[in-house]
Amino acid sequence: MADFISHYILSILIFFPLVAAGVIFLIPSKETSQVHRNIAMIAVVVEFILSLHLIRYFFSGSSFFQFAQFIPWLPKVTGVNYIVGVDGLSLSLVLLSTTFCMFGVMTSYTTIKVRSKAFLILFLMLESTIIGVFTSLDVVLFYVFWEASLIPVYFMIGIWGGKQRIHATLKFFIYGVAGSLLMLVALIYLYYVHGKGTGIYSSNILDLYSTAANLPFPVQSWLFLAVTLSFGIKVPIFPFYSWLPDAYEQSPAIYTIMSGVILKLAAYGLIRFSVCLFPQAASHYATAIMILAVIGILYGALIAWQQTNIRRIMAFSSLSHLGFIVLGIFAFNQFSLQGALYQMLNHAITAGALFILFNFLYERRKSFDINDFGGLASTMPWFSLFFIIACMGAVALPSTGSFVGEWLILMGAFQAAPIIASIATLGVILGAVYILWIAYKVIFGTAKYSENVHVVKLRNYEVFQLVVLSGFIFVLGFAATPIMEHTQTTLLRIEKTAIQKISYESRLVQSVHGRLVPIQLSSDAAQGDK
Repeated sequence: MADFISHYILSILIFFPLVAAGVIFLIPSKETSQVHRNIAMIAVVVEFILSLHLIRYFFSGSSFFQFAQFIPWLPKVTGVNYIVGVDGLSLSLVLLSTTFCMFGVMTSYTTIKVRSKAFLILFLMLESTIIGVFTSLDVVLFYVFWEASLIPVYFMIGIWGGKQRIHATLKFFIYGVAGSLLMLVALIYLYYVHGKGTGIYSSNILDLYSTAANLPFPVQSWLFLAVTLSFGIKVPIFPFYSWLPDAYEQSPAIYTIMSGVILKLAAYGLIRFSVCLFPQAASHYATAIMILAVIGILYGALIAWQQTNIRRIMAFSSLSHLGFIVLGIFAFNQFSLQGALYQMLNHAITAGALFILFNFLYERRKSFDINDFGGLASTMPWFSLFFIIACMGAVALPSTGSFVGEWLILMGAFQAAPIIASIATLGVILGAVYILWIAYKVIFGTAKYSENVHVVKLRNYEVFQLVVLSGFIFVLGFAATPIMEHTQTTLLRIEKTAIQKISYESRLVQSVHGRLVPIQLSSDAAQGDK
């Protein structure tokens, strides 16, 4: 039974949310919205439980793509197939996604008042596309999921967002589509070159790795810049961030909670595509990108310090924290890459916790202005406790996961570029300044309105979310070694690829009777298990 599940687990994780969305669609809208929410809740819980199978049967000592599945998709002559698999890089991001989707549906119980059926369908579609992005090993399949992930977000912001939601939606969509077109052109060219060079057309990313790495440097550079710009817009890398504050400010609460995961799609793409496909060009432009990352770190922290709107503070805070992730990716060593991946998890957790807490405040005061709150330490002690824990994670206090992530990033960056890393450390200080300023205003400041002195209890699901996220903040801090064991082998191979400027090598494997069995793909795109 375990072998059967292992063979199809990734496809189940990708398409099960779509099945659940279909069930919700078929239930008449005249039914109470509670029925739709309960079905969505059951679906995301089952999805999370299924994703735990990946941890149970993942071979941490292998850098191969495990739980792989190959199914012919388009005609054989095109070389376009349905290929999925996970390695140490994508494993943790898949688990992060299934965890946060549970939190998202919980939040919908009170925050989505109208058209909840349509919203839940879009949300489940979003979960499906996110899992698809993290597991796709065919570039055409990846692009389909990548583009499809824009559709639910577009409607979520456009229908359930704030007063300026149309402006924010259009800006988000234009930035996303413009960047995606650059990536599409680069991937089509790479597909064409591979076909002309080998006589066999293939969109399998494992085939394209060797072709891309052996391209002449000028060609590789242009392709690298196109792909990196596409992902850089969505990370975002400075100066391509202007869509982010508007999207954060106008989005419904569920999107802001999920944004910690959604933004990681692009960071994942930088590693899987920019670095692994074009190692020579990535190495050449690494210093320039690290400089942009440091500018983003400092600029984001300084602007966040000057904001009074809670969501805009979080937007510029994310720009700063994501700058650390980009810095770690392009420092190209084991420490920095491990720190970058670890910080992806930490940022999602701390930002998610803060968004849940800020959403609670918004529901009370109907305001995102930080000056409308204060003095909550005496009236809401449990809220204040969770808020301080989230702030501890945001400022990378020792014993939290963020401390481990930032320490690894900066240690790796110092090995690659000491001056750039030294400047980046200022971002840690500035981050502490604006986060502690927020904590003081909300928890210990003077209450501006009499409503703030009334004790309002956290809802049960909010307590559950905050307890889990607070636990993760410390678990990632104290249990870093066993967690990183699942990613270390994969990141070592990526480091070797980037430093030696060689083709990234991996294989598709299945877990059969407790051992890894390679999946061999013949030149005509047929499958054979050996």
